[in-house]
Parts: sequence; C-alpha cells; structure tokens
Amino acid sequence: MKSLIEQMAKALVDKPEEVVVAEVDGERTTVYELRVATSDLGKVIGKQGKTARSMRTILSAAGTKLGKRCVLEILE
Repeated sequence: MKSLIEQMAKALVDKPEEVVVAEVDGERTTVYELRVATSDLGKVIGKQGKTARSMRTILSAAGTKLGKRCVLEILE
C-alpha cells in the first residue's frame, strides 16, 4: 500500500525524490501520511481536490480487499 501511494505521488510531482510516505498502524485503520515538496502540493491535491479524492478512493478500494480501513493524509 505504501509503495502504491509513493508511485502515484511520484508520477504527479516535479520533485519525486522529496516524496515521503509514513505509515501509522492502528487496530482497524492504517493512516498513510504523504509529504511532498511545497511547490508540488497543488499537483497532488488537484483542482478542487479531485486528484487527492481519486488517490483516496484507490487506497480505500485496495484496503477493502485486505480487510483494513486505509486513510490518506496529505501533509505540508
């Protein structure tokens, strides 16, 4: 899951070397914290948040297959 988020984010940004994904495990929920360069933040979020929403949908669908709830947080 972590590599899935990294690949999606690196495909969107200008500085792929600054993409960092941290995984925080809980009992039923796993939170993935995505950090990108400040100049690339808009590209990851997208117009009206559509890109971020799409990434969250893909992550949620993949998590459902594993039986876990997955949440994506985009941090500055």
